[in-house]
Amino acid sequence: MLRRAERRNSMRRLSVRPHVAWYLRWGMMLPFILAALGLIWFAYNSGLQFAGFHLMDTQREMRDLHARLATLAEQNAQLGKQAAQFQQQIQMEQGRSLEIERQMKSLSDENARLQEDLNFFQNLTAENSEDGELAIHRLSLERDRIPGEYRLRMLLVQSGQRGREFSGGYQIVATVVQNGRKNIQIFPSALSGHDQFGLNFKYYQRLEQNLKLPQDVQLLNIQVRLFEHGVNEPRVRQSVNLS
Repeated sequence: MLRRAERRNSMRRLSVRPHVAWYLRWGMMLPFILAALGLIWFAYNSGLQFAGFHLMDTQREMRDLHARLATLAEQNAQLGKQAAQFQQQIQMEQGRSLEIERQMKSLSDENARLQEDLNFFQNLTAENSEDGELAIHRLSLERDRIPGEYRLRMLLVQSGQRGREFSGGYQIVATVVQNGRKNIQIFPSALSGHDQFGLNFKYYQRLEQNLKLPQDVQLLNIQVRLFEHGVNEPRVRQSVNLS
C-alpha cells in the first residue's frame, strides 16, 4: 500500500512539456511588441496633435525658416555690397567736391591776383617812367608749412612802351642767426654750380622761390639782387623782412 502511494506521488510531480525554439517564441511575441509600439506612437502623436504640436508641421516650418534665413542672408550680403558701393561713390563724390572747391579757390585767387596785376599795370603805365627801367614790386617773404622752409614772392617789372627784353639773373642774400651769431647765406649756393637764377622777360615776370634752411637757423630778412647779363654789379637791390 505504501509503495503504491509513493508511485502515485512521483507520477504527479513528473510532467513532460514540449520544447519550443527561441525564434518561435520571439516570432509569437513580435506582433504584440509591434502592436505595443504602435499604440505608444499613436498615443504620442495624438498627444502632440491635442496640444497643437505636430512633428510634420514643425519640420515643414523648420524648412521654411531655414529657406527664409538663407534668403535673408543673401539679401543682407547684397545690401552690404550695395552699401560698400554707395560709400565708395560718396567718398569719390566728396573727393571731387573737395577738388572742385580747391580749383575754385585757386581760380578765385588767380582772378584776384590778375585783377590786382591789371590795376597795378594800369597805374604803372599812367606814371612817367623811363623806357627799360627795372624794378621789383610786391616782394614778400613768409614761412611755408614745413618748418625751415620759406616762400619768397616778387614781381619784376620793366617799364616803358618800347622796353627791350631783359636777360640776366638774380641772387637771394639771406641774413640768418645760427648759434647766436649772424651769418649770410646766398642762394643759389656754391654747391649748385651756379651763382645766379636765370631771368629772361620783356615787360614783367612773377617769381616764387622756395628757400630751405636748417631748423636751428633763424631767418631775419633777405635781399634780392638783379643782375644784367655780363654785368657784375647788381642793377637792382631790394630787401624784405620775414612777415
